[in-house]
Amino acid sequence: MDPLAEAVIAGAEPPDLERLPVPKAFTAAHLRVEDAECFTGVSDKDVRKTLHVGTVPMPDIAPDEVLVAVMASSINYNTVWSAMFEPVSTFAFLRQFGRKGGWAQRHDQPYHVIGSDAAGVVVRVGAGVRRWRIGDEVVVSPGYVDDEDPATHADGMLGEGQLAWGFETNFGGLAHYCLVRATQLLPKPDRLTWEEAASNPLCAGTAYRMLVSDRGARMTQGDVVLIWGAAGGLGAYAAQLVRNGGGIAVGVVGSEEKAERAREFGCHAVINRAEIGLTGADAPDNPAVAGKRLGKRIRALVGEDPHIVFEHVGRATFGISVFVVRRGGTVVTCGSSTGYQHEFDNRYLWMRLKRIIGSHGANLQEQAAVNRLLDLGHIRPALSVTYGLARAADAARLVQTNGHTGKVGVLALAPKPGLGARQPRP
Repeated sequence: MDPLAEAVIAGAEPPDLERLPVPKAFTAAHLRVEDAECFTGVSDKDVRKTLHVGTVPMPDIAPDEVLVAVMASSINYNTVWSAMFEPVSTFAFLRQFGRKGGWAQRHDQPYHVIGSDAAGVVVRVGAGVRRWRIGDEVVVSPGYVDDEDPATHADGMLGEGQLAWGFETNFGGLAHYCLVRATQLLPKPDRLTWEEAASNPLCAGTAYRMLVSDRGARMTQGDVVLIWGAAGGLGAYAAQLVRNGGGIAVGVVGSEEKAERAREFGCHAVINRAEIGLTGADAPDNPAVAGKRLGKRIRALVGEDPHIVFEHVGRATFGISVFVVRRGGTVVTCGSSTGYQHEFDNRYLWMRLKRIIGSHGANLQEQAAVNRLLDLGHIRPALSVTYGLARAADAARLVQTNGHTGKVGVLALAPKPGLGARQPRP
């Protein structure tokens, strides 16, 4: 480990951090361009074959950027997609970004440091950074936006230059150091450990935008919200936001163990997928049949059909979601872990005046709102297990096989779990 990293771990003061040199290379979980075709014709695209942990060169820091010593990160499903090279290789994203020229060219490399969550300590700031200083403890928003794009000033997620950090950009969070724009940073909540703080931004921010923000479903008190994957990373935050906002959370999970976790996170009622005939990742032959079973079960548990369906599963569930949401209700979607090509009967959409809302990530204001809720203790991290960086591939495999509940954390520079909390919990 380099002297700067050692100083961060030891809690060195900002002047000491500033005096120490930035290393020329660092340890990171990364992909290699030569592996991009290795899964051709392979059914089990095991991410442990392509997600490497080793040394990569340190990039230069642009004027609007900050170098963060990463104490902890976490696994998101985009980590899995990246390591599977699906739906396309992320090296295509890096090449496209690099063609913009200037500082963007640094991202087009034969390696890709992935990871879209991080918590750590600022160790260098670019010449144009005003708000942040060396020594600041921060969390990183995954929204990588262009603040010179006019649309960004209406909503950062609408700008043409908006990218998913650590997925569509290089130098992500599963590493000892990460490179971020200053517009991605928020203060680390004092009550949280490093691994707890790192587990929140992508999933908690995404769930907040989908449900609470005026750009999402605009959940109100009393709304029945159906949450697919309610024990997973996104679902765990969705359940808390629904309960805290006066809604009625109905979770769908795949096992009794996950049902118990969903209840812990705030679901008022939980349904096992097997109860409605969903046992795999494929869409049912007749979504309306499965939708009728699901609707009957929801009404038996809470008395009425859902106002909102929280979707991120995709192909396996989307047709059911469109069917089961009530007349005038909303399906809000942010992803498709079982496949992007959705099929649904459009009659149930147009004739019953339902809506589908696409949602992606969260802008910095939405992230700040979630960060405040975490700092107040009104929502809690969904972290369930933590791996060391050397085992990042095993952590990603756990998410790939859906063997986890909540979020899967990864310690980077933090030497053990439980460090970093500055205040007692509320």
